[in-house]
Amino acid sequence: MSSRLSSERIKAEAYALGFFACGVAKAAPVAADCAEAFRRWLNAKGHAGMDYMARNVDKRLNPCLLMPGVKSIVCVALNYAPACRMPKGELQFASYALGQDYHDIMKSRLHTLASRLALSTYRAFCDTAPVLERYWAAQAGLGWTGRNHQLIIPNAGSMFFLGELFLDVELDYDNPITPRCGSCRACLDACPTGAIHSDGAFHSARCFSYLTIENRGDITQDIAAKMGDTVYGCDRCQDACPHNRFATPNTEPQLRPKPELLQMRRADWQNLTVEQYRSLFKGSAVKRAKYEGLMRNINCVIKK
Repeated sequence: MSSRLSSERIKAEAYALGFFACGVAKAAPVAADCAEAFRRWLNAKGHAGMDYMARNVDKRLNPCLLMPGVKSIVCVALNYAPACRMPKGELQFASYALGQDYHDIMKSRLHTLASRLALSTYRAFCDTAPVLERYWAAQAGLGWTGRNHQLIIPNAGSMFFLGELFLDVELDYDNPITPRCGSCRACLDACPTGAIHSDGAFHSARCFSYLTIENRGDITQDIAAKMGDTVYGCDRCQDACPHNRFATPNTEPQLRPKPELLQMRRADWQNLTVEQYRSLFKGSAVKRAKYEGLMRNINCVIKK
């Protein structure tokens, strides 16, 4: 291990940059049982229309193929638990999408972390490459993958963005945390479409996050009837999780919703123009759904 670079120094710099948690895992092929479970999920079409999940499977299951020479994976988590949400009774957006695009925030901060550590060889990722992020965050001791398939951090909950630095140096490694969901079924019971199964299976085609964001087709009437007020993503399984009672609102200015977004009302959404959409969601992850997709969702909720 380099005398200048250590796990302790990496963590200190990560915390100084505002990351909530940081851990380090040894880069190696994904454990055989997890790799097999992922392949079964793909074979069962659990990824629905997200074809990118079925590409580069070899790299997703072996980080050494993604970055030759990688020895350590530094995992970080940034809190996005909302300080405020859309007004009650108005159209709702998943908490992670209320502020600026997390990809940009995380990647920028990861590169800053690398700069502070004077790294010359590294790769930075945040939901932008074939990386099993929750798996590696668990291996790095940040938390465990809960029954709702979210990473749960002890005494903090699951509302966190995850990111990674792949490094070509050996470090001191953290130990995984034993899952602590026990017999709790809160997330399963809260999911109105049965996307989460008690046997551990997850069906993207029934998840509102998939249906309102990645899905480019129509939303059936039976699904629309269960959407409530949500038009982008879904927080139901997280809101129901008892571990999120420990969540603390984030203090990141970039993650706060724009005042003009909070002022929107149902009539405003129904008459939303392309120009207004571009202004409201400039630099936002909501643009993933595109204008047509968001209007489809809005019409499903308002006209149901």
